[in-house]
Amino acid sequence: MDRLKAMHTFVQIADHGSLTRAADAMGSSLPAVVRSLAALEAHLGARLFQRTTRRIALTDEGRRYLASAREVLLAADAADRALSDEARELAGHLTVTAPVLFGHMYVAPAIVRFMQQHPQIRCTVLLHDRSVNLLEEGIDVGIRISPLEDSSLVAQRLGTIRRVVVASPAWLRARGAAPEHPRELAHETVVQGRVDGPSHWTFHEGGKAFNVPVTSRLAFNHLAPAIEACADGMGLGMFFSYQVQGHVADGRLQKMLEDFEPPPRPVSVIYPHARLLPARTRAFVDWMRREFSGLRL
Repeated sequence: MDRLKAMHTFVQIADHGSLTRAADAMGSSLPAVVRSLAALEAHLGARLFQRTTRRIALTDEGRRYLASAREVLLAADAADRALSDEARELAGHLTVTAPVLFGHMYVAPAIVRFMQQHPQIRCTVLLHDRSVNLLEEGIDVGIRISPLEDSSLVAQRLGTIRRVVVASPAWLRARGAAPEHPRELAHETVVQGRVDGPSHWTFHEGGKAFNVPVTSRLAFNHLAPAIEACADGMGLGMFFSYQVQGHVADGRLQKMLEDFEPPPRPVSVIYPHARLLPARTRAFVDWMRREFSGLRL
């Protein structure tokens, strides 16, 4: 007995609700369908359908087996397609989304390297600092700096990113000393990279989270000028570590209160929960996992 063929016949019968209609859909004969089903039931030692002269219906065993049979057939189809896809050059269009600054600094260069390896790929890159709905907006792959909440998506972690508090050396000199505890920030003014930025910052101590109220003196609707304002001494700022790493490296900003940082946030590549992804999407996801393997910022 060809078990995959027998499973396919069984699924066709279940989908069409009739042995005759299943035979027609498969371009097979009714006796061949009956023999295939009988052989499968004999192999399993279970009856999959209740059959009368007027109707056919799945048994409880049949309903349970149907879900497993579909999974097996999908996996077999995916394996066949994977080998077929590997035998030919990747081609087609990808739409990718990522946060603006992270996309500019890290994602875009990785995409360029991917496309250099696969010259038949075309790509549109959408950089947004908002939560993008991949399914509604027709996007193939996203890079997200947050836990995944949408169960219709798959997330594969690329690494983690910290939230850090920074200020310029000039601001620290004017203050006299760097804050030693986050609660001291309740008396300081801060710079925000969002006009609707939070009225408090979250820290951790002894494994527990706590909030500290902050007063925004200057707020922008974009991160880059907010970071520059911090570097120019306008106040404290809380940013993702990658956003300020250049300023920290050249001494224009200094990190503080690192012992009280909240837990690192995951950086993930996300895509729709589809078992049969196009080869170009699978290849791109694998590429990004290699590019960002062990990312710690």
